[in-house]
Amino acid sequence: MNKFVRLNVTAEGRSEEQFIKNVLSTHLGKYNISTDVRCVLTSKDKNKSHRGGLISYAKAKKDIQTWMKEDKNQNVFFTTMFDLFSLPEDFPSFHKCKEISDPYEKIECLENALKKDINDYRFIPYIQLHEFETFLFVNIEMLKLEYFDHKYSSAIKSLLRISDEIENPELINDGDDTSPSKRIIKVIPEFEHNKISVGAAITEIIGIDNLISHCQHFKSWIEKLEKLSM
Repeated sequence: MNKFVRLNVTAEGRSEEQFIKNVLSTHLGKYNISTDVRCVLTSKDKNKSHRGGLISYAKAKKDIQTWMKEDKNQNVFFTTMFDLFSLPEDFPSFHKCKEISDPYEKIECLENALKKDINDYRFIPYIQLHEFETFLFVNIEMLKLEYFDHKYSSAIKSLLRISDEIENPELINDGDDTSPSKRIIKVIPEFEHNKISVGAAITEIIGIDNLISHCQHFKSWIEKLEKLSM
């Protein structure tokens, strides 16, 4: 039987947070891994902490390391779920890694720099290629379950053509107008206002096994996490 371990995840925003709560935690539970998640801290006042949005790496680093100090148990590990899209420029080795054209080599460069900067054996860095909405393009037709009105049929067909043209959803790039979320918003404007709830619901329907089989960088992260309890 696998040993019991805990995993604390610092998520960029609410979409990632919901995904970890609804999808990832269920999967890792099969490996005797208990998952906790919180969005990255952005600001704090006397009455409340505000979380969500990777505005500054310096703030994210402080938040991660604070959690590590609070939870020093040997059976706990830490990871992140940040988007490559709009990564802040104060991120470790940002400009060096930005020059790398191959997205997988670029993400490896950034994750290695993040691991070195956090400098804790319990930390497993993960950056999403290119953003959370990448997952929806694994089976973009599932959007019809949320946008079932006839007026959306042509919009979803246009997204399906993108999915067919770019077989690897992780390679749908991080341009201001061509990132996965922006491509969806362009044809379904309502998505901008409900992408958190829709994204969480659709990824749960698509299923983590399909995400793993279509997204190789995501697959690599999941395999690392699964081995934590071995």
